[in-house]
Amino acid sequence: MKKWIIGALALTCGSALADEGMWQPHQLPDIKAQLVAAGLKLNPDDMSDLSKFPMNAIISLGGCTASFISDQGLVITNHHCAYGSIQHNSSENNNLLKNGFVAKAKSQELPASPGSRVYITESLTDVTDKVTGTISAELTGNDYYQALEQNRKALVAECESDEDYRCSVSSFHGGASYVLIKLLTIRDVRLAYAPPSSIGKFGGDTDNWQWPRHTGDWAFYRAYVGKDGKPADFSEDNVPYSNKAHLKVNAKGVDEGDYVMVLGYPGSTNRYRTAVEVENMFTWTYPTAKVYREEYINVIKTNSAPGSDERIKYESTIAGLANYAKNYGSMVESYKKGDMLARKQKLESDLANWLAKDADMNSEYGASLITLNKLIEKSEATKERDLLMGYLGRTTMMSVAKSLLRLSHEKAKPDAERERGYQERDMKRYEQSMGAINSRFVADIDKAIFKHFLAKYIDLPKAQRIASFDAFFNIEGDDLTKAIAKIDKMYAETKLGDLATRKAMMLMSEQEMRESNDPFVQYAVSQFAYDMAEEKQAKALSGKLQQVRPEYMKALIAFKKSRNEAVYADANSTLRITYGNVKAYSPQDGLTATPFTTTEGMLAKYIPGDDEFDLPVKLREAIKDKRYGSYVDPKLNSVNVNYLSTLDITGGNSGSPTLNAKGEFVGLVFDGVYESIIGDWDYDPSYNRAIHVSSPFMLWVMDEVDGAENLIEEMDIVR
Repeated sequence: MKKWIIGALALTCGSALADEGMWQPHQLPDIKAQLVAAGLKLNPDDMSDLSKFPMNAIISLGGCTASFISDQGLVITNHHCAYGSIQHNSSENNNLLKNGFVAKAKSQELPASPGSRVYITESLTDVTDKVTGTISAELTGNDYYQALEQNRKALVAECESDEDYRCSVSSFHGGASYVLIKLLTIRDVRLAYAPPSSIGKFGGDTDNWQWPRHTGDWAFYRAYVGKDGKPADFSEDNVPYSNKAHLKVNAKGVDEGDYVMVLGYPGSTNRYRTAVEVENMFTWTYPTAKVYREEYINVIKTNSAPGSDERIKYESTIAGLANYAKNYGSMVESYKKGDMLARKQKLESDLANWLAKDADMNSEYGASLITLNKLIEKSEATKERDLLMGYLGRTTMMSVAKSLLRLSHEKAKPDAERERGYQERDMKRYEQSMGAINSRFVADIDKAIFKHFLAKYIDLPKAQRIASFDAFFNIEGDDLTKAIAKIDKMYAETKLGDLATRKAMMLMSEQEMRESNDPFVQYAVSQFAYDMAEEKQAKALSGKLQQVRPEYMKALIAFKKSRNEAVYADANSTLRITYGNVKAYSPQDGLTATPFTTTEGMLAKYIPGDDEFDLPVKLREAIKDKRYGSYVDPKLNSVNVNYLSTLDITGGNSGSPTLNAKGEFVGLVFDGVYESIIGDWDYDPSYNRAIHVSSPFMLWVMDEVDGAENLIEEMDIVR
């Protein structure tokens, strides 16, 4: 019986809802019929091979997706994915965010922000037996967690015998299976082209998650390697990476009804979470986090003038905070309108009834949901404190001090026993992260954020207050007078804002760190015992969850198989494909949203001097004169800016190339409509729509507006 249920994990067929699903490469042959019916002209068997086109042209940036668009290491992704690198190279006197950037020659390309990487997936290997098969059935809690971690780290260490590779072990179906992922890691990444934010971010937060949309959300990097063709640190002697494959660019774009697909690295979805988790997330976590993020933004803006060096350093932070604040708001709104919770509850009731009909299955899996929910409820016992301290902990000085102290603690251990993030494999990235701090940190802003969230801390339930935290800041009851004075003194005296100080501390022993007189290091020392105790408790709970959730998922998958329902794993930042068609939708009764927007619609939104709806003079003139050349769509009598599709996407898909039935590049996916945001939890074919920037609009702007002809000539254009 157990063998049969585990076999169900490979299920890919059945009555999938419309274009629902983020499919793993090895599953594509199993959904061949659906792909062909939707319009695919490529062979799904070939597409499942990572060494063949088009999979070998798809890359990860570590948080966003990208793709090779020429044979000279040229990489295309979203403008918002390259935003940190554009910001990194900007200043008040040379604001690339505002002005845009075009490297007319490779020698003019700029280093991306520190730590930028291009990851190329070379292999995916099932290692479930090696991860969980060797763990004693008697282990539980923290012991199980540590055994799991030890097995995963051992597999990663063996895989990373060559420093050019980065490996990870990802779990699927809640830990029912594990896959070892091997990534070639290119370390020299440079900014080649970015349109001005008035194009790349047109519409700003107002248009975010909205339709109609008119955003030119794209930018170019280039990957460089040593002369031997292997990954290398930045050097003037490095040469463009010679990639095995690249995408051809279709200059025509798409028509309504066309087959499209997105290949990328979607971050995370929660389609299989329990009703208890759903209710807590939508009734408390999302509403609270939305408020925190909006307040965070307000503090930054209150303490920095638009266009100033201070504001530029926080533009990327503001964009990220605003994006998810709006996301959370839509989540809550959609949840209140729908019946997701009721359907989750019914599914769990139906599952329990189904299991009860089979004595063996009920004996093995019947209690899994009850046990899982009890553990979930336990993890939420201190949710108010945990969420608030998470936002307080985002302040730079607090997080840097704690991280450096933890590094000194971990360095005393054998490398294999260190926490992930502090192993030798992580040190180059760690040092680069320390180097990047000054491009996104202003002491007065950091201090203002600290004080803002500290004021919320005293409103926590008394049982959730932290004794060591109160003692360090001299908090007496609800009185923050002494705490505020101490914080002012800490920011005045700390040296952690200095890169040389941070680098020196990276080399210190734990004892040396503990003896430091830096006030933020002293703070980290005062909280260390508490933090470690909390971490141990969290790991014990996580270990129990990692044992129970796979059992629940096996039961749920078997149940869905019995009903001939399709099963795919939740997104987890691993390579996936989602497919569908260009299609309109009706967001509400009486309204139908057409699937295309045009340059005329973009110009109609133009507001002179507005941060969100300003447009470059050259773009406005070209639209008014209809200088569209070969990029005009005769059906629209204009250039298509953005279009809609039925693709199932989420965060992490940003920058993913959109391909047509022949595998030609026809745009980049960059967003979803407001009604589809809840798709991370619940897919609705009527409302789920992805938003793409079209290939003809990109080419037209590069050609007519930005003068990036050298990049157009470098690409293979299908006209």
